[in-house]
Amino acid sequence: MSAINEPSFRESVDMMFNRAVALMDLAPGLEEKIRVVNATYTVRFGVRLRGEIKTFTGYRSVHSEHMEPVKGGIRYALSVNQDEVEALGALMTYKCALVEAPFGGSKGGLRIDPREYNEKELETITRRFAYELAKRDLINPSQNVPAPDMGTGEREMAWIADQYARMNTTDINARACVTGKPLHAGGIAGRVEATGRGVQYALREFFRHPEDIAMAGFEGTLEGKRIIVQGLGNVGYHAAKFLSEEDGAVIVGIIERDGSLYDPDGLDVEAIHHWLAKHGGLKGFMDTHFDEDGAKLLEQDCDILIPAALEAVINLGNAANIKAPLIIEAANGPITAGADEVLREKGTVIIPDMYANAGGVTVSYFEWVKNLSHIRFGRLGRRQEEARHQLIVGELERLDRYLGDAWSMRPDFKKKYLKGADELELVRSGLDDTMRAAYQSMREIWHARDDVEDLRTAAYIVAIDRVAKSYEAKGL
Repeated sequence: MSAINEPSFRESVDMMFNRAVALMDLAPGLEEKIRVVNATYTVRFGVRLRGEIKTFTGYRSVHSEHMEPVKGGIRYALSVNQDEVEALGALMTYKCALVEAPFGGSKGGLRIDPREYNEKELETITRRFAYELAKRDLINPSQNVPAPDMGTGEREMAWIADQYARMNTTDINARACVTGKPLHAGGIAGRVEATGRGVQYALREFFRHPEDIAMAGFEGTLEGKRIIVQGLGNVGYHAAKFLSEEDGAVIVGIIERDGSLYDPDGLDVEAIHHWLAKHGGLKGFMDTHFDEDGAKLLEQDCDILIPAALEAVINLGNAANIKAPLIIEAANGPITAGADEVLREKGTVIIPDMYANAGGVTVSYFEWVKNLSHIRFGRLGRRQEEARHQLIVGELERLDRYLGDAWSMRPDFKKKYLKGADELELVRSGLDDTMRAAYQSMREIWHARDDVEDLRTAAYIVAIDRVAKSYEAKGL
């Protein structure tokens, strides 16, 4: 449970913003311009379901239009409220600035439990919500581009894109009105895995710097590091899967809404993912220790803790008991401002949400560009790349024949080298480059300034500075 006097999520974002701007020299009034939410729209609409009219409440908040379109997900949850979407919209502004995606920040939400409705009912509700937003230009390829968030996914984005296209029949860029769509509806390879993949790339970049990993008390690589993941949804699942399968990390704990699983020898992420999809919870999964009090596992000894689900799961009530020396925030706002202070005083290294979960918006940017260009990545250059590689392989084969046993190519070299990059490989390459560059921009501030003690403050300083420069370029 959260402690008394815990700041709200919005207050936490404001407190972290204040901590950063206190260390900056912004022009008079610019700090307030960057801080404030430009506009928040509340829509209430009725849908006839099951013989009666049900009224739903939805929000779309636009935090900053220093760049357009503005970008940010739409979540479906009963907890959705104005303060939450405004705080998340602010985070999107800073997140886009940090990873240099050319968007302002926005966020949306519908107060609904999607599990209470069947697919046809959800489609009707989603299309009506999209209509209410689109007619106010709160869905538009050049003004406001939503994406999936908690409770939504490819299916909902396809409905929204189709609804916008029906309302704007002559807009050739209609598909760019929303990202996170299925591949067959204008999506991009690698979008579903993007946020989890970004968490993996963020950790890889952190472990490339011996000075940084020493601050967390580590040495070496990710291999063998014990990880606990809170939330095995889309983000947590992909992060756990990639870190265990590709980097040799050991997933020792998984926390879900009905409890947790723990095994010091490591859990089978894929098997648990399938069980969760079938049964809706972890209880009953074989050969592991299940505990109904899942939150206790946050305090278990491990190397890396990955909160990947909800806001404020690490708060003043449990921060002092967190043992993980490294926390990477795969969710938005999983650590409250109060808990952040407790953890920093303990020496815990936190890789902040603004950076760690930016994989989603980065690949959304690639999808938006793909939709505007009307061509998939790799289509023009892939075969030409393969042809150039074939010239080199041909020369190596000639050398191979000439030298005989003295030298030969490895059997798999030719196959690997000849393969031109497809869309998925290009997306992963672009995401990796983005995560590396963003980390280095934070790291430079973190290590260069004595008054910046943590990566979160460094991330805010980098992001706010970029937003400020955009406003200054507009003449403000």
